[in-house]
Amino acid sequence: MTTSPPQTAPDQHADAVTVLRRILEEGFATGRTDVVDELCAPDLVEHQFGLAGAGAEAIQHVKDAIRDLHAAVPDIAFTVEDAAQHGETAWVRATARGTATGPFFGPPSGRPVEVTVIDVARVTGGRIVEHWGVPDRFALLAQTGVLSRLAPA
Repeated sequence: MTTSPPQTAPDQHADAVTVLRRILEEGFATGRTDVVDELCAPDLVEHQFGLAGAGAEAIQHVKDAIRDLHAAVPDIAFTVEDAAQHGETAWVRATARGTATGPFFGPPSGRPVEVTVIDVARVTGGRIVEHWGVPDRFALLAQTGVLSRLAPA
């Protein structure tokens, strides 16, 4: 009698990290908002400052963020530096790099930018159901020259 090897569950860690990687690389890096409908649950709960909301409102905020970021830094690219998962929750630390050739709180600076992004998400069934994002906005403001324009002369 032959026996087949035991069946193992799919690697949920790889699946959750892949979902986060895809939204960064296929959404934010390219400006494609359709990927949000594929990778985020319709009842998404978004906690990120400036994007917070639930359901259709959260979905729209994420799409707007993709458009806004891609308009400001059209050549933006993400490198996932670290990733981990426990249960349904995945953590990703990424570095975003590009050139600020689009408007961002004023005219384009043309300066290179490099920003750390921390994303935490609950991923169920291959879709993000809850998200907390912490991009280093202060670094982005400094690197694009926005902070120096705000400083008193």
